[in-house]
Amino acid sequence: MATARARRDGTATVPTEAPPPRTAPLVIDLDGTLLRTDLLLEGIITLLRRNPLMLLLMLLWLPRGRAFFKRRIAEGAGLDVATLPANEALLAHIEARKAAGQEIVLATAADELMALRALRRFPVFDRVVASDGVRNLKGEAKAAQLRALYPQGFDYAGDCAADLPVWAAARRVIVVGASPAVLRAAHRLGKPVEVFPAASRARALLKALRPHQWAKNALVFLPLVLGGRAGEAEAWASAGLAFLALGLVASASYLVNDLLDLAPDRAHWSKRERPLASGRLPIATGLAALVLGLTGGLAVAAFAGVAVLTGVLAYLALTLAYSTWLKRVPMLDALTLGCLFSLRIAVGIAAVAVAWSPWLLTFSMFLFTSLSFAKRHTELRGAARRGRSGTIAGRGYQPADEAVVLAFGVASGLSSVVIFILYLANEAFHHAALAAPLALWSFPLILVLFMGRVWLLAGRDALHDDPVAFAIKDRPSLALAAIAGLAFAAAAFGLPHSLLPQGLESSWVMRSSVS
Repeated sequence: MATARARRDGTATVPTEAPPPRTAPLVIDLDGTLLRTDLLLEGIITLLRRNPLMLLLMLLWLPRGRAFFKRRIAEGAGLDVATLPANEALLAHIEARKAAGQEIVLATAADELMALRALRRFPVFDRVVASDGVRNLKGEAKAAQLRALYPQGFDYAGDCAADLPVWAAARRVIVVGASPAVLRAAHRLGKPVEVFPAASRARALLKALRPHQWAKNALVFLPLVLGGRAGEAEAWASAGLAFLALGLVASASYLVNDLLDLAPDRAHWSKRERPLASGRLPIATGLAALVLGLTGGLAVAAFAGVAVLTGVLAYLALTLAYSTWLKRVPMLDALTLGCLFSLRIAVGIAAVAVAWSPWLLTFSMFLFTSLSFAKRHTELRGAARRGRSGTIAGRGYQPADEAVVLAFGVASGLSSVVIFILYLANEAFHHAALAAPLALWSFPLILVLFMGRVWLLAGRDALHDDPVAFAIKDRPSLALAAIAGLAFAAAAFGLPHSLLPQGLESSWVMRSSVS
């Protein structure tokens, strides 16, 4: 608006534009707000992934204060902020406010080394305020700093209860991905509130726990039936406890795997959508679920007995070795996964106290090694399709290994069929506990059809990168599983004689005189 100012001699100055009223700056938090992750936890995980002994140094850093601790983590981790998941909706809002002329400030409790890396990724910011190795800029400290810098007021975007003192000092409240309790507390401040909601954390946690993978643990019930204890409620209860213990520990181990693989998963074409890698599940929530899962699983295993606890601990040790090292060793990674499936059967044997079957354990190892190779084959084909060369992130394979993985995978699958036939010929019909072992002869045919379908679809790029997830959604595979279940039940309990063709009755109920 043009104004004129009168001089003392009665003349007037040339009209000029009055300066616009100063707009309060928009202040943005970093952890959990602009970035859908926590930089301190990301740095800690990165250091531990490189060298677990770094934990000892971290314990020495902590007594020197949180700000010092953050500085040492920032210096050692060298975190690549460019790969971390960002809140795109909030970023678009920030860019719009910047275009409208509002000053944009980054104010974070993260160390300033981390904040400066974020600034290189997000050049929209005019100023950065962060922890400096001496002062931890969080909560009241951040509020006091911003009040001193902007006495005219500021708008603030945050995500957690630690931001409540800052919101109390702000002109406008912007709540990003906060819990319902924090959102209610923000509304009670009596200020204008703008909300950027987050995806359901409960749903993200459920997905990260992979409950569909619990289907693998049904293998613990296999020794119960083949061992002739299918009619005993006590045996089913023992196997059920083993199933629950393995499920809880397995879900916790999936969280360990995802936490250690945050960087490789974010570079993967499909794994980048995993809850932890994408930021939909906060790292702190994942860590809490991990601790609860391990504690609960081991407690259930201990209640089930020393033998079950020993088996579950062996499973946990092998799966941790896989997550930290073995998964990056070509061929050995798939064999390790096959061994983990055999361990599930071993836990079932321990739970119901039946005789060990070397044939059965070897069969399961080869079968599931084949499915593990199918998963690797899918990953290799995907990498080749996207034109990638060199070693795949987080793995020891290269796209050129596809043919070798295919050969070993098909060979392992067919070997499992042969081993099952040898089991039938050498053990099943000498097992007096089975009511109708002849029914098990349907399994080799079912296995051939299933393995053939898996590898056929793998070659067509039509297989999900997780064969277990594929199998529980694929109708032909479910139909084969239903037939296998019926045959399994028939082998354990037999069939009414009226349903058997005349002349087959004696062979159907055939039992060996050898107990």
